[in-house]
Amino acid sequence: MKEFELIAPCHFGLEAVLKRELLDLGFEIIKVEDGKVTFRSDAAGICRANIFLRTTERILIKIGSFRATTFDELFEGTKALPWEAFIPENGKFWVTKATSIKSKLFSPSDIQSIMKKAMVERLKSVYHTSWFTEDGADFPVRVTIMKDQVIVGLDTSGDSLHKRGYRLATVKAPITETLAAALIMLTPWNKDRILVDPFCGSGTFPIEAAMIGARIAPGMNRSFTAEQWQHLIPKKHWYDCIDEAESQILRDIDMDIQGYDISRTAIAAAKENAANAEVDHLIHFQQRPVSELHHRKKYGFIITNPPYGQRLDTEDEMPELYREIGQAYEGLDSWSMFLITAYEQAERYIGKKATKNRKIYNGMMKTYFYQYLGPKPPRRKPD
Repeated sequence: MKEFELIAPCHFGLEAVLKRELLDLGFEIIKVEDGKVTFRSDAAGICRANIFLRTTERILIKIGSFRATTFDELFEGTKALPWEAFIPENGKFWVTKATSIKSKLFSPSDIQSIMKKAMVERLKSVYHTSWFTEDGADFPVRVTIMKDQVIVGLDTSGDSLHKRGYRLATVKAPITETLAAALIMLTPWNKDRILVDPFCGSGTFPIEAAMIGARIAPGMNRSFTAEQWQHLIPKKHWYDCIDEAESQILRDIDMDIQGYDISRTAIAAAKENAANAEVDHLIHFQQRPVSELHHRKKYGFIITNPPYGQRLDTEDEMPELYREIGQAYEGLDSWSMFLITAYEQAERYIGKKATKNRKIYNGMMKTYFYQYLGPKPPRRKPD
């Protein structure tokens, strides 16, 4: 059975969460680096990784790596890779993205163009043709050059894996599904505990929590580029993986998940998205400002993404907003609160220092995941 070296990229600062996911699914970890985890698996594992992983952006087959400081070296290094082992004669292939960090080669368009020419030269010599129709399946290639080290990957996912297929209605600057899932998984929350998001926007935190609690695989209702690669991955692997995902869903589960937002439009979007994800029966959404955040239960979790940047009209609104968060949290002093924000003065205006503060990069934006840990609830006495 052929094995592949696979690369799973993730948000900087969340590598440990992704590593835990991979280990839980039974994958063999090769290496953990900033913003990615490399692991080993077979063709069936490519299907499982795409369908089950919640915290990675995509799954890449590593084609190879080499050092390049000139475009000649880039051309020859790319040409030396075994492209024919992956791309059939009629395959449509291109370098969809090139990223260069601290390297002598830095022009994405030039890197893409030169690598495409090198791939063509390699495949021309293998398939003994001077022309490719490229009317078959898609084979998008992604390349990262870090300190002159080139890593070349074939993208099995297509659209980023944060696109689960349920979020059709959006609001301004939503948090991505992969980031929301990773942040939830960083907390001690589980399906038996209360979860409230007072700035739920289009509902991403509550929906991801409901999917985690009900064990709904995030990739069940979408397609992947590699589904067309039947010479590498038999269709049966995809069908088997979907059957496995279906069998794991907890259908008779009951959870206490609530999403609030001051915007009526946001609540309407959240309800629509929850219905699309088939978890609307597990979440209660309500139009409500953070100043009215309260709960009759003594213990619970607040997990939220308060407005900052694009989601606020002016920077002047920030202090008052975070004061309101702090005042609401005072009334829930036995609760734990976890919030992600780019606002560096968050603790000051909340009025309380976080138990932990974790830096996470959301794209190029540095954000802070403030973690206020409340007391553990007493153990339930056995019936």
